[in-house]
Amino acid sequence: MTALAPARPSAATPGRTAPVATFAGFPDLTAFIVRRNWLRLTLWVVILVGMVAMVFESQRVAFPTQESRDAYAAIANTPAVAALTGLPYGAGTLGGILNIKIWMTLAVSIGFASIFLLTRNGRAEEEAGRTELIRAGAVGHHAYSLANQLVVGGLSVVVGLLIGLTCIGLGLPAEGSLAMGASIAGVGIAFLGIAAVAGQLTSTSRAANSLASIVLGVSYLVRAIADVRAEGETPDALSWASPIGWAQNMRSFGENTWWPLLLLVGVGVGGCLVAAAVESRRDVGAGVLPDRAGPPRASRRLTTTLGLAVRLQRGPMIGWLLGGMVGGAFYGGVANAMADLLASGNPMGEVFAGGADTMLDGLLGLFLMVSAMVAAGYTVQAATAVRLEEASGRLEPQVAGAVSRTRWASVHYLLGAVWGVVILAASGLVFGVAFAFTASDPAQVWRIFAASLAYVPTLFVLAGVAVFLTGWLPRATVLVSWIVFGASAVIAIFGPLFSLSEEAIAATPFAATPRVPGVEFEALPLVVLSLVALALWALGLARFRARDLTLA
Repeated sequence: MTALAPARPSAATPGRTAPVATFAGFPDLTAFIVRRNWLRLTLWVVILVGMVAMVFESQRVAFPTQESRDAYAAIANTPAVAALTGLPYGAGTLGGILNIKIWMTLAVSIGFASIFLLTRNGRAEEEAGRTELIRAGAVGHHAYSLANQLVVGGLSVVVGLLIGLTCIGLGLPAEGSLAMGASIAGVGIAFLGIAAVAGQLTSTSRAANSLASIVLGVSYLVRAIADVRAEGETPDALSWASPIGWAQNMRSFGENTWWPLLLLVGVGVGGCLVAAAVESRRDVGAGVLPDRAGPPRASRRLTTTLGLAVRLQRGPMIGWLLGGMVGGAFYGGVANAMADLLASGNPMGEVFAGGADTMLDGLLGLFLMVSAMVAAGYTVQAATAVRLEEASGRLEPQVAGAVSRTRWASVHYLLGAVWGVVILAASGLVFGVAFAFTASDPAQVWRIFAASLAYVPTLFVLAGVAVFLTGWLPRATVLVSWIVFGASAVIAIFGPLFSLSEEAIAATPFAATPRVPGVEFEALPLVVLSLVALALWALGLARFRARDLTLA
């Protein structure tokens, strides 16, 4: 069977389907995709738009005067900030500070949302054989793909519109607010087109996600290099080689340049048109790019449960590790400057200090907790992968032989937890080195490194949530695990801003860990977290071993 087949005729001929039938069933399929994904779509909207309101409020309190904003602008104008968050133009205004703090996070997040959602409802469905069943009915050849693209593109538009309206409601200039929302929506639309093409080129959802994510990563890297090479607030020409750079060059709350939005929408629409043309010619289930032939015999390592798990997870393992180390270097490099900026009785500074004796120690504790969240993110992803293997049907043949379910699952869970500890340790070490360099105090390296390891029980608790859910509520595992992770992170950071009680904040895994070096170390919370993790793991594995396997 070949990957490409002759194109379908463009006009109605005897025995052929009329062109209008190409999109037959489109409204029903759109409603079907929305119904399957309404909760995911809602969560993306709430999280991305909610982040804008939370970050703006925190920065409004942290920088209440123009003098404090000008001081922050001086700190933000550094290569490290430019590489991670973009050029700090307009940093002396609340809108400019909002851009520095949250724009890049929103842009990358909406890019990943477009990639993962489009692949989940596109290439993943085709890989599972469900797309062929749908097309067997009275459905047009491109109806399902168009419905999928419309839903995912609609998410970007809704997020962008709500971000703009939220900024206006917070008192920011209307044109800058709408430009910010449009730039975020543009990134989502652009990577919708890129993901659509990736889904046609590859034959598996994993490969499609990887290919589109690599494009996103390269776009971010190119933009970072361009911003480091920029002269002041003037972007380098290299920024025009990246879709993220195009969106950033809309310069919301600055010049508010709208024409780069046309480039972003053009990539999105163009990618969808290219995907439709390829879809007309290829076989269902096949990809344009040929599958790479593997070695004739598996290596000895791949015949073991651990070896296969490492092989499947090596991409995320490397990616999360590099992300944790980059974050650690950034936080260690700016801690001293941020402490100096917030030291003068600033209300937000008192929140950041978290009861620490000094502002610097308080910020170090906060930044270490944020670094731990990166390590915990990988741990949760690796733990939920067990449920994904079960839902896809790949687990059953793996445990049909001599490998028991408990052993198989334990290996995967432990791999995720242990590698999470590796990420935690690596980010803590880089954090310590960067901070020691700025403070000219080599002793800080091991102080920060040791403080980062306090979050090890937290990683095992969050992994334990996924273990428990996989055993008792398998269909809800992925969604609820990430909700618990996200809620824990938001409450630990922004709980005081929401006027939550100290008891409620301390009940979350991140906040329950002593925020050293800002506060005195206590072993009891870590012991309690360890016992909770042990109980969750034991109950989850026991139930997983006893219950029937459940597909998606």
